Amino acid sequence: QVQLVESGGGLVQAGESLTLACTASGDTSSINAIGWFRQAPGKQREKVAATTMGGIINILDSVKGRFTVSRDAAKNTVYLQMRNLGPEDTALYRCQAVVWVQNILSGDFWGQGTQVTVAS
Repeated sequence: QVQLVESGGGLVQAGESLTLACTASGDTSSINAIGWFRQAPGKQREKVAATTMGGIINILDSVKGRFTVSRDAAKNTVYLQMRNLGPEDTALYRCQAVVWVQNILSGDFWGQGTQVTVAS
């Protein structure tokens, strides 16, 4: 089992930056990748960034250049660095850890999320 806790959300003004953290505990050695998702009221959830434990990173095209993801293995933490935020970035941000065994998804764990609100 893996437990995830997000932190770092808050209320910011447009143009400002925030760094979110996703800290994993439990069987962290089993994690293959961690992703960041967001969901705004009335909108579908979208995956904004992800990193494999091997360092392969994917960023949603619409946030490229503003969002980056990094990992501190010693702290079992993945960060989502967001800059030049706009009201369209307002959402609940959640992280997900996935565990693959022989190419079969065997674990799918979610944190509770951290709210990001960007005022115009």
